[in-house]
Amino acid sequence: MPRSAPYQPLLLRILHGASGILVIAAIVTGFLVYNTYDRRFGKIPFPQIGDIQGIHGTFALFFLLILPAFALYSFHAGQKRLLQSDSLQQLTQVGKPIWWVSLQRLSNTLMLIAAILAVNSGRMMKEEWLPAGQLDHIWYSLHLSGWVVMVCCVAIHVLMSTKVGGAPLLLSMFLWKFRPEDSPVKWSSRFCGWLTSLQANFGAGMNNFMQNNFYLRIIEVIVLGGILTAFVLPIFFPGSES
Repeated sequence: MPRSAPYQPLLLRILHGASGILVIAAIVTGFLVYNTYDRRFGKIPFPQIGDIQGIHGTFALFFLLILPAFALYSFHAGQKRLLQSDSLQQLTQVGKPIWWVSLQRLSNTLMLIAAILAVNSGRMMKEEWLPAGQLDHIWYSLHLSGWVVMVCCVAIHVLMSTKVGGAPLLLSMFLWKFRPEDSPVKWSSRFCGWLTSLQANFGAGMNNFMQNNFYLRIIEVIVLGGILTAFVLPIFFPGSES
């Protein structure tokens, strides 16, 4: 592929594409759930869909299943696209190119945090709440808030990506071609190399690990811990929606 054109690693395109489709599907079906049972903040006269909660929960569950791989990739191989140690300082340079790049990195990072809020609150909901008109549960309020944050983050993510890279950057996420060094046959060796590097970082001490972009490492712990929590919550609180 031409080196001058924007290029995204194949694994990123796969994980980003799958996550993006599932997130958009969960956002749309989440609104339809609200539009069917809540409507406190307005409504749209869409026809009702049977078992819309189940459909929404299915998309959300598949997103949760792919989220660990996407999060690990984002925090390591793709960490340059997330919050950097100097991002807060760069955000003071309003209007300059680095300001837009920093906003894009911030929105990407916030999207991962918003995903944790959405999946955990959704896992704690019960299917009978909304049909029974029980709209005052704290988990439903948190899930509704998570939906709003996810919508904002997706919008900002698309806008910032368009501003930073324009149409070529957006289109690069949909290309099928890949470079020889990015071939799937090499993923296993690269994964082993990543594990070796990670083990070396921990072997050198948690201090060194945390000093490597301290703020991002804290966010990584929160996000990965949130993903683990989303998987184990239904064990202790059975009867959740997903």
